[in-house]
Amino acid sequence: MRINPSVVVGYDGSAQSRQAVSWGARDAALRSAPLLVVTTMFTPSNYGVPIGMPALYFDEQAASAKRRLAEATELATAAAGEHELAVDVELANDPPVVVLREISKTARLLAVGTRGHGEFTGGLVGSVSSSLAVHALCPVVVLRGNFDEDQDTDTRPVVVGVDGSVHSEPAIAAAFEEASLRGVDLVAVHAWSDIALDVVFSKFREVDWEARHDTERALTAESLAGYGDRYPDVRVTTVVVKDKPGKNLIDHSGRAQLIVLGRRGRGGFSGMLLGSTCREVLHEAQCPLMIVNSHR
Repeated sequence: MRINPSVVVGYDGSAQSRQAVSWGARDAALRSAPLLVVTTMFTPSNYGVPIGMPALYFDEQAASAKRRLAEATELATAAAGEHELAVDVELANDPPVVVLREISKTARLLAVGTRGHGEFTGGLVGSVSSSLAVHALCPVVVLRGNFDEDQDTDTRPVVVGVDGSVHSEPAIAAAFEEASLRGVDLVAVHAWSDIALDVVFSKFREVDWEARHDTERALTAESLAGYGDRYPDVRVTTVVVKDKPGKNLIDHSGRAQLIVLGRRGRGGFSGMLLGSTCREVLHEAQCPLMIVNSHR
């Protein structure tokens, strides 16, 4: 096992995978970790296509993949700027999900775009990023297509979803680490419930919402306790709301540089590998989303 595991990026040449390379390079440089860029090439045996295609076709596939890796190396070096960054590349023949999930066993984290060109040019499409969000064995960062790197993203806070369950604990730890690495604030967002409470309790006027708010704020403080000692440089702002955690996190994503969530939350069944809040934010976040597996 490597002492300093790599930040891994899946690259297929699409605009969103270019963002993933740039983001991954900067993240690796901040950690003084190596960057590994992975691309895949199409082969009939892996995609159920009849054998019989000319050898020239596969030669062009290999040449195209090598050009992508060279392009990605240039992108990564440019993104790292003055920081020293070791860039490794890997050309694989298996489908992207298979390759990247295997690499995730030893990776520090894995970054991919939300969608790619399509399976015949690398396969980093929406279904692949969604699959890795569920099955990868390391944190997965999904780069959203509307994320503008030219804005003042470096000063924006990291946002973490806190629900009081054990599933959010690794996400909290990861969020503090990311905020410390970037030298920015951390915003902890906690929603009391995953359902619309005003609808459910509309006929119960005697509900003491203020008292419940105090209770939930105390629960959030308990979830964050101890990290202040480990990360004294990170200033934390707590946001406590009644419900709709997905919507509130999406609202914050427009003012954040990174959202950090646990793969499942308090309401997830044991067989539910990706919680409803995580799935909602994955589809609509306006900044990169880091999904942390709570059972690594």
